[in-house]
Amino acid sequence: MELEFDTTDVFTTRRFGGNPLAVVHGADHLDAARMQAIAREFNLSETVFVLNSGVADARIRIFTPVQELPFAGHPNVGAAVILARRKATQAEVLRLEQPAGIVAARLSRNAGGTVVAAEIEAPGPFAAGAGLDPAAIAACCGLPEGALHLGAHRPLLAGCGLDFALAELQDAALLAEAAPDPAAFRRLFRRPTGVLLHAPLGVGRRRARMFSPMDGIPEDPATGSAACALAGLLLQLHGGARLSLELEQGVEMGRPSLMQLSAERDGAGAIRARVGGGVVPVASGVLRL
Repeated sequence: MELEFDTTDVFTTRRFGGNPLAVVHGADHLDAARMQAIAREFNLSETVFVLNSGVADARIRIFTPVQELPFAGHPNVGAAVILARRKATQAEVLRLEQPAGIVAARLSRNAGGTVVAAEIEAPGPFAAGAGLDPAAIAACCGLPEGALHLGAHRPLLAGCGLDFALAELQDAALLAEAAPDPAAFRRLFRRPTGVLLHAPLGVGRRRARMFSPMDGIPEDPATGSAACALAGLLLQLHGGARLSLELEQGVEMGRPSLMQLSAERDGAGAIRARVGGGVVPVASGVLRL
């Protein structure tokens, strides 16, 4: 069996920046074990497998090197752009079915009409979960407890379809000092969980780092699902009807990424978050199975 694949860099406008992604096409006949093995072979933060769908433009399954995810941000953004180019679609929106629900990706084109970016809405409303011990979160990231800015918010689990631990630092300079401690992660979390550290850079702009060593991801260059959780949290904390934010990530690891975030309250008062950014195709090839 041979399957075509593409790789692309997501949340960037230049090749070899952003977060790399592999997209494997025609994967309907692969079982979960084979998908997981392929994801380990690519060894990227996530690998997307594209299947046929009866209710959307495509069905996707998303795997880290360790597990399948119900939803993730950069795989949806990257897959939407790759599939739009592959299908030569003129549509403005591509709908992707996945375990967390159907995600609508709004496509953006350059002056020549080529799809170069996408924005998605997270499949679930923002939900804040359990609080976490600040000392334990600091230990996971190789920092003293005093590095955390507890006046903004205490560390907590939160998400919009996939939960992350969120913690704010006193300033952006401290982000460069963080480093994941896998043993501390295993002591705190029962299952693979990512920790997103963030700090303000100025009005409407923040920088973040995300560690998830239990998931085979020591550090992620750009984490769209965690960014959605952050946008939802900030809107909940600051109040109002809508929030817009630019989020940098991957700077410290040499893969600078930029995510455009927004969050707003719907008619029922629930917070809905979106994330978008550029996508740059890198390579294409064939998997021989």
